[in-house]
Amino acid sequence: MRVALFATCVNDAIYPSTAIATVKVLERLGVSVDFPAAQTCCGQPQFNTGYRRETAPLVRRMGRAFEGYDYIVTPSGSCVAMVRDNYPRVARSSGDEDLTRAAQSLVPRTYELTEFLVDVLGVTDVGAYYPHKVTYHPSCHGLRMLALGDRPYQLLRNVKGLELVELPGADECCGFGGTFAVKNPDVSAAMGTDKVHNARSTGASVLCGADNSCLMHIGGILRRQDAPQRTFHIAEILASTQEEPLV
Repeated sequence: MRVALFATCVNDAIYPSTAIATVKVLERLGVSVDFPAAQTCCGQPQFNTGYRRETAPLVRRMGRAFEGYDYIVTPSGSCVAMVRDNYPRVARSSGDEDLTRAAQSLVPRTYELTEFLVDVLGVTDVGAYYPHKVTYHPSCHGLRMLALGDRPYQLLRNVKGLELVELPGADECCGFGGTFAVKNPDVSAAMGTDKVHNARSTGASVLCGADNSCLMHIGGILRRQDAPQRTFHIAEILASTQEEPLV
């Protein structure tokens, strides 16, 4: 099995610990992971802002960077949704047969971390240890476009020492939405404030999720409220062990 890590630009630039944690979890389970250095942004910011034609070269680059791998695993539901849902659209609108082949090749091989663990590896206990009270925020792409469903919860329930508590209004958007937060800052902040209110009501010391862009938004509001609650990507919790705890 040839597996490649797609780190994503957000994780590479701001949250490299998440990409490192993803590799740790996979290697703990016996998976050998490569990191193709030619990878860049998947093109989601360009596509969502209306620059569809400018997205095409990034689709082509992704196809070249991850050619030959059986699976492409990433700790980002939104980037997986971009590949699966929007790459075929970009390819069709371009009329380029090579681009269409690249998109068609990438779509079935690209997996979000929790679905790869549960669906491909058939694992729900990754040997993690994290003795804290945790609540989980299912981001919109993972919830609605990827239908991750119970997969993240299965993994969290099997983390030794972890107490998982339900997040009220879990299916409500946190308000980030990429360029939505830039174009509609007041609405975005109001939605984020509602999400933070619900998160704090759980009494959990940690809110986790599968998309660092959402966690960045929620975490920023928590810090502005001087709230003690912290945010972590689920990969970091799954990578935590008694020998190497997540601090």
